Amino acid sequence: MANTYTQIYIHVVFAVQERACVIKKEWREELFKYIAGILRNQGIKLLAIGGVEDHIHILLALIPKVALSELIRDVKANSSKFINEKGFVRGKFYWQEGFGAFSYSRSQIDKVAQYVLNQEQHHNNRSFKEEYTQLLRQFDVEYDDKYLFNWISE
Repeated sequence: MANTYTQIYIHVVFAVQERACVIKKEWREELFKYIAGILRNQGIKLLAIGGVEDHIHILLALIPKVALSELIRDVKANSSKFINEKGFVRGKFYWQEGFGAFSYSRSQIDKVAQYVLNQEQHHNNRSFKEEYTQLLRQFDVEYDDKYLFNWISE
């Protein structure tokens, strides 16, 4: 798109089906590199990716010709296929339906990137449910608990 100039920074969060703790450290970096390739092939600039056993965070610079919901659908479908083909988990791997997406200004990007990259340390003190619902409240996103991810008792 000629003469189109944008700056759209999005922080995306999504979880493993039923929040199963299956994204092991041994292959997490390989998964992140694979997701980075999916994004790169769509023309998306990856700013940071991180996560723990049951969910991941992606900070990206979105371009106008790509619909976020279609992008995340492709990331989830292709990365699930990758995980299953590699045999990283017993049984079939699935991402949970849905995702969270939050926009940030340029001045916030370094702080958000550090947050995304430091997920392991961050989750020593806070559960994913606490983290996710805090993001929803912080961004004033209305939600109903029954439609959030299938939470496992914490």
